[in-house]
Amino acid sequence: MNNRLFSNILSAWKGVSTQFSGKRLELSPYLHADEIEPLRVKISDCLEGKGGEVSARARAAELGTAYLGLNDEGRHKYLKLLITDFDVDHDKVRTTAEALFTDLGNEQRSKVEEKLRQNLTPPYLKLLTQFNALPQGIKFLVDLRSDVMRLSKEHPELKSINELLHTQLCSWFDIGFLELQRIDWNAPASLLEKLIEYEAVHRVKSWVDLHHRLGENRRCFAFFHPRMPNEPLIFVWVALVDKISDNVTALLDTTHQEITNDEPSTAIFYSISSAQKGLAGVSLGNFLIKRVVDELKRECPSLENFATLSPAPGFSKWLTTRAAAPDSELFTDEERKAISQQLVDNTRTVEDLLNNTEWLADENICNAMRKPLQRLLAHYILTEKRSNGTAANSVAHFHLSNGAIFERVNWLADLSNHGQAQSYGMMVNYLYDLDVIDENHEQYIEHGVIAHSKQTQK
Repeated sequence: MNNRLFSNILSAWKGVSTQFSGKRLELSPYLHADEIEPLRVKISDCLEGKGGEVSARARAAELGTAYLGLNDEGRHKYLKLLITDFDVDHDKVRTTAEALFTDLGNEQRSKVEEKLRQNLTPPYLKLLTQFNALPQGIKFLVDLRSDVMRLSKEHPELKSINELLHTQLCSWFDIGFLELQRIDWNAPASLLEKLIEYEAVHRVKSWVDLHHRLGENRRCFAFFHPRMPNEPLIFVWVALVDKISDNVTALLDTTHQEITNDEPSTAIFYSISSAQKGLAGVSLGNFLIKRVVDELKRECPSLENFATLSPAPGFSKWLTTRAAAPDSELFTDEERKAISQQLVDNTRTVEDLLNNTEWLADENICNAMRKPLQRLLAHYILTEKRSNGTAANSVAHFHLSNGAIFERVNWLADLSNHGQAQSYGMMVNYLYDLDVIDENHEQYIEHGVIAHSKQTQK
């Protein structure tokens, strides 16, 4: 959580918590052992609603403020207290469940089933719901889940809170509640700063860079939640051009003035970034692209093609791992010979080249490596699958599950350090053919069939 938002939440909650006149909760950042019991009592009082709803709300604000004042060690102890003292009472669940197997009438069975549902709900969920009712409370919960996800890597006992928060956030961030907005250069500076901060694919290097991305033939769209009006949830950058782009460096180049195209034929989605880590696993991106396509079609009737220029994260790691295997046959003898002829050092191998990207600056080696690496990237996307039959590559899975077509592999499309490191500078076009999106989606989800072009098949 950034410092500005942290201050805004504390300021908003301070006024709420002052409505409660009881003893204040004062905790050290590490949440020492002698502070656990006062915290437990405060949580218990909040859940019991002592003093009425106003007092319970004030206590929730105080408990949320206390959490924000903790460091990682203190937050782990706070969360662990919730799941040890305010989790599901499994004895009650067992007793109630056993009652279902007795001879009950319909009315009695309905009451027992309702009681079982209540018993299966952890009491601390009520506290989370009270947080949600506070000013900026839903942003607090999104960031709370981000904490839980991060801390649960070392403290797996917190995974139950993560699962519960995920379920709640999926409900609270249902697509029906979200608003699609176009962001342009006239947006508030605070919002533009967040685009720079949250951009995860192609770093925004300067305000000049940002101005270029929001230019005449560029668009940026984002989903917002009514309870988080100043916080983009996920956003996409689009370039309106005259053909499917094969180089992101050219798209991001700010050194030349672009000619305004009044009738572009192609929309290129060249970056999609999730802005809220705490919403991982909450489906937003697939709806975003479809909504943006509809918006662009209304605005620009000349648009005929909708495609991405996407990275291929994980390809270089997959390739170097496979190439290191004793029985690796990734490269043909002919390919190895052609590559070796370009190496000054005869002791170097193709496998040596895969472990660094310095050779990308050598035109001759690049030419020899081009076809083998394009072939292997196409192989990686088309044939490397997860256990459930879907594409192993996360970006490929995202677009294929939305009904896109694996259209083309682009050589030297992203020569940034990041682009070289993850896929030797290659990028991929995924084409959204509106006539077959639904069919492609069903074939992929149901049967693992990846729609692809003749070019990628070749």
